[in-house]
Amino acid sequence: MNSRIFAAYGVGLNRAEMAKHCPTAKIVGSTELKNYRLTFRGDHACAVATVEKAKGSSVPALLWEITQRDETALDRLIGAPELYRKEAVKVRCNGIMMVALVYIMVIGKPQNKPSAFYYSTLLEGYRAAGFDVEILKSAVQCGSIDLPTG
Repeated sequence: MNSRIFAAYGVGLNRAEMAKHCPTAKIVGSTELKNYRLTFRGDHACAVATVEKAKGSSVPALLWEITQRDETALDRLIGAPELYRKEAVKVRCNGIMMVALVYIMVIGKPQNKPSAFYYSTLLEGYRAAGFDVEILKSAVQCGSIDLPTG
């Protein structure tokens, strides 16, 4: 069975969402997407996460081993190729360099705010992975929403 590594920085951080959509996916570790920054793009209060090139910045990511069936499910969930394109990015996990699949939003969506529900889904994923939630909070500061704290 062919598998590949998926670097999740958005909804893929949420273990419950991944279990629902990609039941055979397995966490293999965490990494940083170096020289990228997290941002939200889309319609007002409905923006979703993406990463953009930003020298000197980094975004934490959870690495999943996924099957072709998982990848097909992710394409549907995330909206590839209409909303996101897939890129291969070099990452380091436990001292090993590997190539990971990353979904990056196609150009053209304005920077905006996520819904409180979407934000809380990502916040839960950040906390479960032990990532610094300040990175997530600062990515949202392009606008003001009532951010859940619980």
